[in-house]
Amino acid sequence: MGTEFQVVGRNTAAPFTLKIHRGDGMALLAMDWKKGKPPKEFVGFAIEYKEPGGAAFFPLPNRLQFKPPLKGSPPDPRSTRLSPIQKFRWVHFPRNADLEGDFTYRVTPVFLDPEDKLTYGEPQEASLALQRETCPGRLNVAFTRGFVSSQAFVDRFESAGPVSALLPPKAEEGLEFSPSHPKAEEALAWMGFEARSAILELLDEALGDTKAQVRVVAYDLNDPEVVSRLERLGSRLKIIIDDSGTHKPASSAESQAATRLAASAGKAQVKRQHMKSLQHNKTIVVDGPMVKKALCGSTNLSWRGFFVQNNHALILTGPSAIQPFLDAFEAYWDGSAAAFGGTEAAQWHELGLKDLEVWATFSPHGADNAQLEVVAGDVAEETRSSLFYSLAFLYQTPGPVLDAIQKVSDQEGIFVYGISDREVGGLVLQKPDGNLAPVYPAALGKDLPAPFSKEPTGGGGIRMHHKFLVVDFDTPDARVWLGSYNFSGASDTSNGENLLLIRDRKVATSFMVEALRIFDHYHFRVAQAESKQAKKELSLKRPPRQAGEQPWWEEHYTDPRKVRDRKIFS
Repeated sequence: MGTEFQVVGRNTAAPFTLKIHRGDGMALLAMDWKKGKPPKEFVGFAIEYKEPGGAAFFPLPNRLQFKPPLKGSPPDPRSTRLSPIQKFRWVHFPRNADLEGDFTYRVTPVFLDPEDKLTYGEPQEASLALQRETCPGRLNVAFTRGFVSSQAFVDRFESAGPVSALLPPKAEEGLEFSPSHPKAEEALAWMGFEARSAILELLDEALGDTKAQVRVVAYDLNDPEVVSRLERLGSRLKIIIDDSGTHKPASSAESQAATRLAASAGKAQVKRQHMKSLQHNKTIVVDGPMVKKALCGSTNLSWRGFFVQNNHALILTGPSAIQPFLDAFEAYWDGSAAAFGGTEAAQWHELGLKDLEVWATFSPHGADNAQLEVVAGDVAEETRSSLFYSLAFLYQTPGPVLDAIQKVSDQEGIFVYGISDREVGGLVLQKPDGNLAPVYPAALGKDLPAPFSKEPTGGGGIRMHHKFLVVDFDTPDARVWLGSYNFSGASDTSNGENLLLIRDRKVATSFMVEALRIFDHYHFRVAQAESKQAKKELSLKRPPRQAGEQPWWEEHYTDPRKVRDRKIFS
């Protein structure tokens, strides 16, 4: 099984290049023409893949098609062999991404002659492993899918029942809610993606290691599968649960969970806390003779955290990796919010993972060890090639990091892609040309143009809940800032938070692919909304047949932003 996180096609006879980047549960395919521009008859790429040990290639589908249809086309020509991808990159989610072994991708250039007949050029093939663990035995990155509003969700699950049959209407009802959707098990596994399964598996490992001690810090806590597992740990569990805002009343799911866990673990094993403002951590530490793992990241242990929002979870393995998390837990448990910034937990700690440079620190920091300016300084002064970000609350919390992103966005030659939620209830996209593209709720699935189906909008509130920045993924200095930390003043000096810095190209590439797939998903929403407004149906573009017409790919060779986009991934 291959260990590469980037592979390339090696067919010298093919007129284009192919590079595949490994993501977690996904792969980014990037293509570029080898010499000059493609011929005008070039209408895109057919993409097919073969699973490990498989005998057949399966074509990826494309919802956009030629209008009017090509002669002899079947009624629903979704195969990219018939409706090629008119982009120079594509993110693919294999159905069985956790299979061991190499996935093989075959990409073929597609042409359309003057008689509207499709022809095919020389293909490229490349193979890479998408094994479950990012860095086996040391570190695993896991994401939720976060795509309740998507055509994929509509196709798979909505015809069988509404979102209301999958998710509780209110957070405080979460612990007692039981889905009635006939495909609930399959749908929740699909929505929660790897993050949900990895978190539940960690708790199952803790239950199996009967001498393991478990330490949990939870912000939102309303998922019954999590709480029932915590109950089964008995007195081996010690837990801190946030009691700020809506978490404080006795009717809240967090208060209900605290009561249940006090009964199973003992009252002395459960503490409610909000530091100066919030206890915003989402951490689980398992310390046993067989299992030594720590979980951190942005994924709340809740219905929204698992099934609605875009989130990441990071699982770290080994005695040296979990020790700072254990120390932080004890500092939270024993100390005051005012004193925490002076503890060792609020300093940076290298986690001692073989061939991986991973650092962790915990908030609230004090004035002398605050980290917000450190992060902002790295972004503003040290970014050389590219910056990708997915940051909840960014445009609601102006400050040094937002200023740094804006500074980098204005610099010539640096490629910037980003997404954040927006105060008015939508999202904002940061394009590489420095412009912001608002994505308002109307573009989030409610009113899509043909040929797209209306999508569900269940699970209100923010959907983009990540907190990460990827700096220079394509260089030896690649690094990621991530965690529960919202890159705000409150996260730095008021809340309980985890913040990590990882200097590793494989991990950085994984987060880059995640940032890109979310950006593309919502950027396409903008295109759909604009198409609807213009009363146009989105479709594939034929080759130019009349004076003044341009091929679909022309802007990828003339628009500086799209030129950079075409080149940076390929």
